Amino acid sequence: MLIQIFLLLFIIYAVIKVALRYKDKIISLQEFVLWTIFWFMVGFVVILPETTSLIANLVGVGRGVDLVIYLSILILFYLVFRILVRLDKIDKDVTKIVRTIALKEKESAFATSYAKASEVRKAMADKEKDKQS
Repeated sequence: MLIQIFLLLFIIYAVIKVALRYKDKIISLQEFVLWTIFWFMVGFVVILPETTSLIANLVGVGRGVDLVIYLSILILFYLVFRILVRLDKIDKDVTKIVRTIALKEKESAFATSYAKASEVRKAMADKEKDKQS
Protein backbone atom coordinates (compact mmCIF):
# COMPACT_ATOMS: atom_id res chain seq x y z
CA MET A 1 0.00 0.00 0.00
CA LEU A 2 2.82 2.43 0.85
CA ILE A 3 4.53 1.70 -2.47
CA GLN A 4 1.32 2.57 -4.30
CA ILE A 5 1.27 6.00 -2.66
CA PHE A 6 4.89 6.67 -3.65
CA LEU A 7 4.24 5.47 -7.20
CA LEU A 8 1.11 7.60 -7.53
CA LEU A 9 3.02 10.66 -6.28
CA PHE A 10 5.73 9.98 -8.85
CA ILE A 11 3.11 9.57 -11.60
CA ILE A 12 1.52 12.90 -10.67
CA TYR A 13 4.98 14.50 -10.76
CA ALA A 14 5.67 12.94 -14.19
CA VAL A 15 2.35 14.15 -15.66
CA ILE A 16 3.03 17.67 -14.35
CA LYS A 17 6.52 17.61 -15.93
CA VAL A 18 5.04 16.45 -19.25
CA ALA A 19 2.44 19.23 -19.12
CA LEU A 20 5.11 21.84 -18.36
CA ARG A 21 7.28 20.62 -21.24
CA TYR A 22 4.30 20.87 -23.58
CA LYS A 23 3.45 24.33 -22.26
CA ASP A 24 7.05 25.47 -22.88
CA LYS A 25 6.83 23.94 -26.39
CA ILE A 26 9.67 21.50 -25.70
CA ILE A 27 7.51 18.55 -26.77
CA SER A 28 4.80 18.33 -29.43
CA LEU A 29 1.11 17.72 -28.86
CA GLN A 30 1.57 14.14 -30.06
CA GLU A 31 4.33 13.50 -27.51
CA PHE A 32 2.25 15.17 -24.80
CA VAL A 33 -0.73 12.92 -25.50
CA LEU A 34 1.45 9.81 -25.74
CA TRP A 35 3.24 10.43 -22.43
CA THR A 36 0.04 11.44 -20.65
CA ILE A 37 -1.73 8.26 -21.76
CA PHE A 38 1.33 6.23 -20.74
CA TRP A 39 1.44 7.71 -17.23
CA PHE A 40 -2.32 7.32 -16.75
CA MET A 41 -2.03 3.66 -17.78
CA VAL A 42 0.79 3.21 -15.27
CA GLY A 43 -1.40 4.87 -12.63
CA PHE A 44 -4.26 2.53 -13.49
CA VAL A 45 -1.97 -0.49 -13.05
CA VAL A 46 -0.67 0.89 -9.75
CA ILE A 47 -4.20 1.38 -8.42
CA LEU A 48 -5.51 -1.96 -9.78
CA PRO A 49 -2.49 -4.30 -10.07
CA GLU A 50 -4.66 -7.37 -10.63
CA THR A 51 -5.56 -6.07 -14.10
CA THR A 52 -2.08 -7.04 -15.31
CA SER A 53 -2.79 -10.66 -14.41
CA LEU A 54 -6.06 -10.60 -16.37
CA ILE A 55 -4.37 -9.13 -19.43
CA ALA A 56 -1.42 -11.53 -19.04
CA ASN A 57 -3.77 -14.51 -19.06
CA LEU A 58 -5.47 -13.18 -22.20
CA VAL A 59 -2.17 -12.96 -24.10
CA GLY A 60 -0.79 -16.24 -22.74
CA VAL A 61 1.69 -14.99 -20.15
CA GLY A 62 1.64 -16.69 -16.74
CA ARG A 63 1.79 -13.69 -14.40
CA GLY A 64 0.97 -10.02 -14.69
CA VAL A 65 4.42 -9.04 -13.44
CA ASP A 66 6.00 -11.04 -16.26
CA LEU A 67 3.85 -9.20 -18.80
CA VAL A 68 4.90 -5.84 -17.36
CA ILE A 69 8.57 -6.85 -17.52
CA TYR A 70 8.28 -8.11 -21.12
CA LEU A 71 6.53 -4.94 -22.26
CA SER A 72 9.02 -2.77 -20.39
CA ILE A 73 11.96 -4.47 -22.08
CA LEU A 74 10.32 -4.06 -25.50
CA ILE A 75 9.66 -0.38 -24.89
CA LEU A 76 13.21 0.21 -23.62
CA PHE A 77 14.74 -1.46 -26.68
CA TYR A 78 12.54 0.62 -28.97
CA LEU A 79 13.52 3.82 -27.16
CA VAL A 80 17.22 2.92 -27.37
CA PHE A 81 16.78 2.32 -31.10
CA ARG A 82 15.13 5.72 -31.57
CA ILE A 83 17.88 7.43 -29.57
CA LEU A 84 20.57 5.75 -31.69
CA VAL A 85 18.85 6.80 -34.92
CA ARG A 86 18.56 10.38 -33.67
CA LEU A 87 22.19 10.35 -32.49
CA ASP A 88 23.33 9.14 -35.92
CA LYS A 89 21.40 11.97 -37.60
CA ILE A 90 22.91 14.54 -35.23
CA ASP A 91 26.39 13.12 -35.92
CA LYS A 92 25.86 13.50 -39.68
CA ASP A 93 24.51 17.04 -39.25
CA VAL A 94 27.49 18.08 -37.10
CA THR A 95 29.91 16.58 -39.65
CA LYS A 96 28.21 18.53 -42.45
CA ILE A 97 28.33 21.79 -40.47
CA VAL A 98 31.99 21.33 -39.50
CA ARG A 99 32.92 20.52 -43.09
CA THR A 100 31.13 23.64 -44.35
CA ILE A 101 32.86 25.85 -41.76
CA ALA A 102 36.25 24.31 -42.55
CA LEU A 103 35.81 24.92 -46.28
CA LYS A 104 34.78 28.54 -45.68
CA GLU A 105 37.81 29.10 -43.43
CA LYS A 106 40.09 27.51 -46.02
CA GLU A 107 38.64 29.73 -48.76
CA SER A 108 39.09 32.77 -46.53
CA ALA A 109 42.68 31.80 -45.69
CA PHE A 110 43.40 31.18 -49.39
CA ALA A 111 41.95 34.56 -50.36
CA THR A 112 44.00 36.29 -47.66
CA SER A 113 47.24 34.57 -48.67
CA TYR A 114 46.53 35.29 -52.35
CA ALA A 115 45.98 38.96 -51.55
CA LYS A 116 49.24 39.09 -49.57
CA ALA A 117 51.13 37.35 -52.37
CA SER A 118 49.74 39.87 -54.85
CA GLU A 119 50.91 42.73 -52.62
CA VAL A 120 54.38 41.19 -52.36
CA ARG A 121 54.58 40.77 -56.16
CA LYS A 122 53.45 44.33 -56.67
CA ALA A 123 56.02 45.62 -54.16
CA MET A 124 58.76 43.60 -55.86
CA ALA A 125 57.69 44.91 -59.26
CA ASP A 126 57.74 48.47 -57.92
CA LYS A 127 61.29 47.93 -56.58
CA GLU A 128 62.39 46.60 -59.97
CA LYS A 129 60.93 49.68 -61.67
CA ASP A 130 62.71 51.93 -59.17
CA LYS A 131 66.03 50.12 -59.85
CA GLN A 132 65.56 50.46 -63.61
CA SER A 133 64.73 54.14 -63.35
